[in-house]
Amino acid sequence: MITTERLILRPFEKDDYEPYLAMAADPQPQVPWRQPISPEDAWHRLMRYIGHWSLFGYGNFAVLEKGSGVFLGETGLWDAHRGMGAGYDEYDETGWSITSHWHGRGVAFEAAEAAHRWYADAIGRPRTVCMTDPANERSIRIAAKLGYVPFREGVYKGKAVRMFERTI
Repeated sequence: MITTERLILRPFEKDDYEPYLAMAADPQPQVPWRQPISPEDAWHRLMRYIGHWSLFGYGNFAVLEKGSGVFLGETGLWDAHRGMGAGYDEYDETGWSITSHWHGRGVAFEAAEAAHRWYADAIGRPRTVCMTDPANERSIRIAAKLGYVPFREGVYKGKAVRMFERTI
């Protein structure tokens, strides 16, 4: 478990399904490339997150508000194997997603920064990657604040993406 001034980050648990589904099913109009997912796909993603921790000892964290325990989103680093090619797939990937009513409060950066500090201490791999829609300015700003720089454009599931890398 990781704590920050406002947040608790911990591995996902089965009981996170309902709040995760609520976030994942939200069309989030502020993030035009994100599509809502079905209850089945949300369940499978949650099981994947839990399994990743079981197999590798790291992965995506559930992000909770420290005082209330309310689910706010997810962040972490994981072995994604997305099929994006050399220079991407062999490195751990990061990402962040915060419930829409918490956008604009710095939660995504605070959580992702804490996850990166933990990852550096616990796993210590010197290069990580991430990708986002080239129009997702919020996510690009967070990636830049975390030290990521663009290195390639690509296509993921039929949509244009910009890939970023970070070396520590």
